[in-house]
Amino acid sequence: MALDLKKFEARFVEEARDHITRLGDGLDALTHGPSDSENINCIFRSAHTIKGSSRMLKLIPITDTAHHLEDVLGALRDGSLAYSPELGRLLYRGVDGLSALVERLAEGGELPAADVSLCNALAQAAKGESISVQPKISGNSFSSPDIPDILGAQVSDINSMPDLPAPNVESKLKTPDTVRVKMNKLDELIKLMGEVISSHARSRQRLIDIRDIERMDFGAASAAGNASSKLKACLHRFALTLREDVLAQELLMNELHSKALIMRMLPLSIVFEPVGRMVRELADSVGKDVECIVSGSEIELDRQLIDKLSDPVLHLLRNAVDHGIEEPNVRQTAGKLERGRITLSARQDGGWVVIEISDNGGGIPIETVREKAVRKGFLTEEKAAALDEHEVVELIFLPGFSTSPIITDISGRGVGMDVVKRCIVDDLQGVVSVENHPGAGTCFALRLPLSLAMMRVLLVEICGIPFGFSAQYVTELLRIPQSEMLIVAERQVVIIRNEFVPVVTLEDMLHIPPQHVRSPQQRKNHEGLLLLVVRVGNDKLALVVDDLLDEHDMVIKPLPEHMRRLTMVSGMVTTGKNELVDILHVPVLLEMARNARSGALVHRETTAAGGAPLRVLVVDDSLNTREIEKDVLEAHGYLVTLAEDGLDGLRKAQQGDFDAVLTDVEMPNMDGFTLTERLRLDDKYRDKPIIIITSRAKEEDKRRGIQVGADAYIVKGDFDQSNLVDILRNLLG
Repeated sequence: MALDLKKFEARFVEEARDHITRLGDGLDALTHGPSDSENINCIFRSAHTIKGSSRMLKLIPITDTAHHLEDVLGALRDGSLAYSPELGRLLYRGVDGLSALVERLAEGGELPAADVSLCNALAQAAKGESISVQPKISGNSFSSPDIPDILGAQVSDINSMPDLPAPNVESKLKTPDTVRVKMNKLDELIKLMGEVISSHARSRQRLIDIRDIERMDFGAASAAGNASSKLKACLHRFALTLREDVLAQELLMNELHSKALIMRMLPLSIVFEPVGRMVRELADSVGKDVECIVSGSEIELDRQLIDKLSDPVLHLLRNAVDHGIEEPNVRQTAGKLERGRITLSARQDGGWVVIEISDNGGGIPIETVREKAVRKGFLTEEKAAALDEHEVVELIFLPGFSTSPIITDISGRGVGMDVVKRCIVDDLQGVVSVENHPGAGTCFALRLPLSLAMMRVLLVEICGIPFGFSAQYVTELLRIPQSEMLIVAERQVVIIRNEFVPVVTLEDMLHIPPQHVRSPQQRKNHEGLLLLVVRVGNDKLALVVDDLLDEHDMVIKPLPEHMRRLTMVSGMVTTGKNELVDILHVPVLLEMARNARSGALVHRETTAAGGAPLRVLVVDDSLNTREIEKDVLEAHGYLVTLAEDGLDGLRKAQQGDFDAVLTDVEMPNMDGFTLTERLRLDDKYRDKPIIIITSRAKEEDKRRGIQVGADAYIVKGDFDQSNLVDILRNLLG
């Protein structure tokens, strides 16, 4: 009987994918260490294994391609061939060719013949003959036909982006319909299921117990005079037993859910693996030399997140290639290596996974973004001029915003960035942040929860209505006296550990109707205000709530289709009373609070003798404090620049020319005392007003401030915005 080779193909595909990944990683390492013999041996063995396995299954196109790739690697191994960038590009093409054939096989399609031109080029290279690798150009467009055009036009929804064509890329980005589970994990799950069944049997027994109590002859017992004590004893025993059963069952259910979630976790390699090839082909298509370094692909995320992650990651990578990395001649003029570098990395941070896409290009052009925002009508010239660098960078997430003079078929930095943010923040319950280094590159960080299925949830009560918050956004819950509230820049703030934090009453923000009044217990305010402090990145907000109801792991239910536009609500949970409770989406609350306070400010005009606005540098490591002080000063007409620590403040002070400086004391890199001392050595700031604003109230700290040259020392606990403005106005004369 003839042997059916088809049934072995699925296993071959899985093994070949592993070897192709090793080949790609090995080639990446080869660019940095061309003489690493162990690495060359490793990738040679992978090519050899693919050749041998495919030959047994009579997969001739794969065999031929792997054979020629093996010959080149063999020549590298024995030293008869030296590594060069051109040879590296050819080897990458060889691995990509193998990958395309393996993925075609995985789809069940007929294998095409091996790429003759590729095999000939590999054969020439193995003999030491000169090679010429031409990038694939499609018509008049500068894009590879194998690379999907998901950024070339404005799209309304991340899910409506075109599907990725060609099996060599698309199949790797699709989440697999099956997962491999180790037998020991399956055994653990089955064992847990047995425990759950046993637990259910105990619950049935409790039902029998309570029915027995119901059937007790309390009439006869009453005649004996012991009805009450007997009933109390029975109910007490029942309550104790039921409590033990519930706690045991809760532990079992949590463990069962955890084990089941682990089985649904998938490695980020599903999204990361095709990246190297895509970046290379994109770079070739626009005449750039770009390497892509990938790390952290072994980290696992819930399949629910993996399914939606590919598009935003590809979106950012294409932007990085097209507009992040400069042209070779521009890089050379700037003293950089002609080869650009894009890094895609992942790391776990507590209950989050942080994915970073960074490049060593030119960074986001701040002034270009500012000018484009004014030209497109997003901002007036006055408002645009008042924005600090961080606020300018945030403009790229506005719908329809792009700095590109023309929409190419690859990207324009900013085109569709609103779609990326909406996908990460709204769909994946994550956070997007940007770190921009003009002239040195950009880093986009995507901060995602490990799973959307179950999260730690805090349930709070506001005007008698329960609401939930995902615990990853909550930093603390504290009660403060009403007297500690301050009014700064026309809004309430509280000082928490040397930081101004805005305070918002949730019932006002949520527009809870007046019929939901507080109970007498809730009206008692002698204990002060209960604040739930939430945080996204470095931005904090204190929410006034009435009570903390509960805190535990809960299953998050997605909103029904007709409610998906309610961006303030990220999902729902069911309580033990079978009530549906909304989970409030903290990033949206922070944005609403920010918009509300910026709209409430009234700006006045404060100018120097010559008519130009007075410029003030605010230095503080707390984003909230910087923003609040900025709002106070801008409301009185000052033009404000922000710095995030003493070193950043010193750099900006030296580069600019400010009329006054406000600084905190406790900051990383350089404290406020040192900054003040350094500024006084600069002729520009020898006589300019410098005001220290800090929570340090000791006399020795105040004396130190005077010694280093500060003109005023304001304690945050005694902060009064009119006092600050008056002091600044007096110092400026």
